[in-house]
Amino acid sequence: MATARPIQKARYMKRHVAENRRHWDASADQWVEMGERAWAASEPTWGIWAVPQADAPLLPDDMTGLRAIELGCGTGYVSAWMHRRGATVTAIDNSAKQLATAARLASEHEITDIEWIHGNAEEVDKPDQSYDFAISEYGAAIWCDPRVWVPEAARLLRPGGRLVMLGNSPLAIVCIPPDGSATDHRLHRSYFELGEVDWTEAEVDPGGIEFNLPISAWFELFRSSGFTVENYLELRAPADASGTHYETPAVWARHYPSEQVWFVRRN
Repeated sequence: MATARPIQKARYMKRHVAENRRHWDASADQWVEMGERAWAASEPTWGIWAVPQADAPLLPDDMTGLRAIELGCGTGYVSAWMHRRGATVTAIDNSAKQLATAARLASEHEITDIEWIHGNAEEVDKPDQSYDFAISEYGAAIWCDPRVWVPEAARLLRPGGRLVMLGNSPLAIVCIPPDGSATDHRLHRSYFELGEVDWTEAEVDPGGIEFNLPISAWFELFRSSGFTVENYLELRAPADASGTHYETPAVWARHYPSEQVWFVRRN
């Protein structure tokens, strides 16, 4: 079975990196079944509402010859989808236990040539312009500091290379109560002061440390990092969705964006 190699260790680990590593190692078993389903899927679906690839085309249909990296891969299913489209794939994640699941599933699906790296997507031990395509679905997109990982993604991409990221909508974040209970119709925090969102002491669903920005700040960050924004999607729950998914009620997400997708190109 393939194993993940660690990147060169920094002299110290930032608090959010250490806390998120602890959180995801502790909760890794909860994501195994979902990872197994996603690895077995014939076509990608995206986000908490399983939006079909046809409605949110995060991956090119043909990735033959592309060098691709997944920034925060979790159980690695997005990396598997890219591999099946013809890409040469590197995947990095902060959780050794998540990567162990990814490596096991790769072996079971007879995929032996994805490079699994145990490390922080804010500092990837790869040369400049190593990749043609980078993606993060709920990986670096929310668990890494965007003012660090987005410039790092730009460094890793060749000119003309593309970055796609999917994560929580900033509107959804301001509508989550401080105790971590379900998203509601009140504004619980400042939109313009969005940045680090610490859920480690949340009463209802304690978690790690997330990041988000106002939409205008995302535009400025991409511009200053050397990216051009090509598209932006706001994902909503489908009409037949019901219940609450990851603390987001479907009835809320039918009327307001629970997730965002950015498509940007390296200048």
